[in-house]
Amino acid sequence: MAVNFKFDVDYIREQFPALSITVNGLPAAFLDGPGGTQVPKRVAEKVNEYMFYRNANEMGAFKTSQESDQSVLDARGVFAHFFNCDPEEVAFGENTSSINFKLSYAFARALKPGDEVLITNIDHEGNRSPWRVLEDFGIVVKCVDIDPETITLDFEDFKAKLSDKTKILAINWAANSCGTVSDVKKFIAEAHKYGAVTVVDAVHYAPHKVIDVKEIDTDILVCSAYKFFGPHLGVVYVRRALGDKLVSTRVMAGDNTEMPLKMETGTLAMELVNGAAEAVEFIADCGRCHAEQLTDELEGLSGLRRDIVAGLRAFEIYEEGLANKLREELSKIDGLKVYGPGAEAPRTSTVSFTIEGVNSNEIAKFFAERGLFVWDGDFYAIATINNVLGLEPAGGFLRVGFAPYNLMSDVERVIEAVKDFIKTK
Repeated sequence: MAVNFKFDVDYIREQFPALSITVNGLPAAFLDGPGGTQVPKRVAEKVNEYMFYRNANEMGAFKTSQESDQSVLDARGVFAHFFNCDPEEVAFGENTSSINFKLSYAFARALKPGDEVLITNIDHEGNRSPWRVLEDFGIVVKCVDIDPETITLDFEDFKAKLSDKTKILAINWAANSCGTVSDVKKFIAEAHKYGAVTVVDAVHYAPHKVIDVKEIDTDILVCSAYKFFGPHLGVVYVRRALGDKLVSTRVMAGDNTEMPLKMETGTLAMELVNGAAEAVEFIADCGRCHAEQLTDELEGLSGLRRDIVAGLRAFEIYEEGLANKLREELSKIDGLKVYGPGAEAPRTSTVSFTIEGVNSNEIAKFFAERGLFVWDGDFYAIATINNVLGLEPAGGFLRVGFAPYNLMSDVERVIEAVKDFIKTK
């Protein structure tokens, strides 16, 4: 199916005003998606529409407040389809890291000294630091190792560190450092045998692959809308049974004691909630354009959930073609190392590499002059890039990330730029 899949990239690209930007007479190639994608016009228009016509605080008796409240309820419903959960299990926050900090404070009330939390060396610090803070309360924080050659989680090390003392597992679904996708369902099932609560960081996973919180059976999942065409906003799924009993960090009032309001501190950025929901609607719209090519995969699905799944699968198939081509060509270049698991392993469309003897920031600057927007450094995957691989002196990785608005010509430009850069050395 993927070989003959026809992706309407022109339809996608025409919705992103940023693609008109040029650098030194060259079209900008936005390959910085792992740090945050560009935004389609409809998302910005949705934010503006809210600000112009429904901007009000919550729970008022008047028109704009009631419409604002309804828009937030509608947004919860949209994300319920995105996660495959109930609307009451969806809450919003400033960003994923802030949500995790609030969760860790909530769990601090329930845990006791000597209890253990498991984090991993493949994670972004946004899913490590909030749990490491619990060490201040006497909680023991252990870390699951990774294979430095493939940058994959060591399942045997995980099992060795899991015990009856483990109360929380904070685990990454897709690594923002190089795109490694972990089999979180397997880790979650093992953690649940010991009664541990599972927290899945899906920040890098969400823009590229379908999320089904029921299928992986996680208790909590976090992601950020700005990684998938939305504004800067964090979104969290909390299993209702867990959320109902969790003593959350909240304003001590009588109108926010139930899920999901108890998971939100203060007044929401409601304009951003509207924009985030519209980003999901954008994905669904793209799904409707490609659904007829994905009939087998969509069997049994209906409505918005079906459209979202179709959109994400269409993105995944298209992006994989770009990423695979880049990895293949980069692997032919002497002195260049591509990081991550082998071709048979699941990955996102993020390609990370280093060039021997070169600080990655030099490459990023060279690319920038050619209109190629890429990231360099550790991307807050500090445990992976700096601690395990020891690449901090070399500037970490050079990271190229593909989104559905990218072109095969962007891949060709990257390859050409790498070769030209090496000639200067």
